[in-house]
Parts: sequence; structure tokens; C-alpha cells
Amino acid sequence: MPSRRHVIADDLRHQISSGQLKAGERLPSEAQLATRYTVSTATLRSALALLQGEGLVEKIHGNGNFVRHPLRRITYAGGAAAPAPWTAFSAPLRMTARTTNIKAPSHLTTLLNLPPRSSLNEVLFTTHEGKTPHGLAHIYVPHGFAPATPPLPEQIAARLADLRPPLSEVQERVSARLPTLEEAETLRISPSLAVLSLTRVTTDSTGRVIEAALLVLPGDRADALFTTRFVTEERSSKK
Repeated sequence: MPSRRHVIADDLRHQISSGQLKAGERLPSEAQLATRYTVSTATLRSALALLQGEGLVEKIHGNGNFVRHPLRRITYAGGAAAPAPWTAFSAPLRMTARTTNIKAPSHLTTLLNLPPRSSLNEVLFTTHEGKTPHGLAHIYVPHGFAPATPPLPEQIAARLADLRPPLSEVQERVSARLPTLEEAETLRISPSLAVLSLTRVTTDSTGRVIEAALLVLPGDRADALFTTRFVTEERSSKK
């Protein structure tokens, strides 16, 4: 026998698919829905979490639950071909960014191979497709590799591209995990929806780490694609 949360989720899912609840429409409050279905608020929230995980409903902090517009999957295509993480998506995204100077905490000094409390430029940015938040990123660049404070993200990318010695390697590690509560709230996703967590580290030809990027992408609207191209050399034999 289906649980109450699945019964509620099925009913709301039917209302969405049949058009009774339209994209962008605000659902009744959680208290009202709990009363309507004669369940506790906890059970009602559990049912909504199922729909949030499916990408049918989004919860906007302080405003309530809304029927989500159909989501388009966007691909993150990384590697050295992308000069900066925010240029690596398959569709144009709107970006909001904030740049500050910080003293590197221990996990960043390890990642960037720097002395403790080294100065870093930190770029915090959120990408959006339309009004829908699409991803979060923290970009860290040692202070000597970026323009004067506070640098813009595009200024950092230009400075890194012109470095001498030049860039040599971009290493990216992708894993799946659950979002933090802050990430779930910012991305308007359920805390039970997995995200892609991507760590990108860029080094120059001397082996120095000159940039680290920590990206978080919702699993219901993002793919990660990595392509390796092999260069073949044609040799013609002498006659």
C-alpha cells in the first residue's frame, strides 16, 4: 500500500501534468496542504521533497513552493579549452559575481600548494538560466596572479591566459553528493537531490597551481562532458 507521502505526491503530480497547476504557479501553503490531505506538516514536506527531487516543484525561501517551469539540461564541458569555469557551459548563462581578498584557510593552502594564510582572490558567483539558478562556484587565485583588488572574473581569466610561464594543465575531479542546506536554498532544490561537485585545478608549466575552482551543479539540470582529442600525424613515404 502506498505511503501517504507518495499518495500526496501522486495527486500533486497529476495536477501539474494535467495543467490544473500551471508552471510558475504558487502552491497553497504547507499548512493549508497538510490540512487538505489530513497529514502532519512533516509528511507534507516529505511529499513535496519527492516533487522537488523530480524537478516539478521548487521551494523559494520565504515565498513558498512553486510549480517549476520545464528544465533544460545544460552541459559543463571543461578541460583546458575552457579558459575559465564560467565559460564552459553549453548555453549562455547570466552570472552574478562578488570578488574579495581572503587569507587562505588550510584546505585551500593544501589545494593550491601555498604557505598558510596566503593571500587569495576569491570570486563567488552564481549562474542563472533566466530566473532559475543553475550553479554555484568559488574561484580562488593566488594574489600575485590577479589584477589589482577587487578584480572582475573576466580580468582574472585574461590575466591567467597571458601568464608566463604559460598554463600547462587543467585537472578536474567530479563527484556526486548531497547539497549543504545553504546550497540547496540558493539553488532552490531539495536537500535530497544530488549535486555534481567539481574541483578544477589549473597549473602552469613549472607545476605551480595558479587557480582552483569549486563548482556545485544541480543533478537535475546539469551534465559534465569531458572530451579528449587525439592529434594524428600523417607521414608520407619518400619515393
